[in-house]
Amino acid sequence: MPDKDQIARGFAGTIDLHAAGGLVFTQARTEALVLERSIARVSTDTRHDFAFHVYAEGESGHVSGVRAKRSAPESVRGIAAFDLNQRFRIERPACRVLTMFLPRSIVAAHVGDCDALHGRVVPEDAPLARFIFQHFDAVARVLPTLKRPDAIDALGASAQLLLAAFADDPHALHDSRDALQFAVKRQVKRYVETHLHQADLTPVKIVDALGLNRATIYRWFEQEGGLRAYIQHRRLREAADELARFPNRQIADIAIGLGFRSTSDFTRAFRRAFDVGPLEMRLRALDLLHAAASDPVMRMHAAHSRGVRGSG
Repeated sequence: MPDKDQIARGFAGTIDLHAAGGLVFTQARTEALVLERSIARVSTDTRHDFAFHVYAEGESGHVSGVRAKRSAPESVRGIAAFDLNQRFRIERPACRVLTMFLPRSIVAAHVGDCDALHGRVVPEDAPLARFIFQHFDAVARVLPTLKRPDAIDALGASAQLLLAAFADDPHALHDSRDALQFAVKRQVKRYVETHLHQADLTPVKIVDALGLNRATIYRWFEQEGGLRAYIQHRRLREAADELARFPNRQIADIAIGLGFRSTSDFTRAFRRAFDVGPLEMRLRALDLLHAAASDPVMRMHAAHSRGVRGSG
């Protein structure tokens, strides 16, 4: 807390806190302060997580109560890890710091000797550090606007980034990067699914909305033919499902509802993707549905696939 002199002359500080999926993310802007976690606090507190401080503006200040090399700089701009199960004291200058609180079990699963993380600093010029700074800054900006599932994905990706930066060995770093890529791609795919019917859904809009690095995301979707191709594929698959589920809905309404500019554009894209036109696909789907409805074996199979049990 601010000391009496600071309270008397006035003290500026703001903290935004977001919690989802068992993860906590904060953004704090404060004047110079002393942040202390005493042994008494450690012994009486139930929180034994790890706190990762990303100094978006300013530096870490003087840190005591941690083991550090004698050659270590007094104050750094980077990412510092603190074990809330150990004591420490930070004399911190004015700064904006983004903090991620990770449960001890998650950190221990990725870092062999997690106790040794206490006080470790990843400098801003280290591998992954620049990406972490960009990602965390973007997460702080977009978190208030995200729905809970998207927020969980964003925080999960942030956690994977941190664990990759503090990995013990190159193999762990590689595994963490793979996990990060999976988490971020899942975040992007979830966004695509929830905004599929918006005509202005574009790769640029997605990376801007989620605060992601454009070049990295485009590279990660190369296997799908690119992010734009992935969006197109998901729209066409959704269109195929709607053609079968809603036989009375006009094809033009389905096309426009999924962001296609015209029925002709939609028909050409659909035929290129599936080697059949949308009307022909609908007729085939109706034939299959009618055949299934008239076949008792097919009806029983469909009932079991839906988890329905017969009686008697």
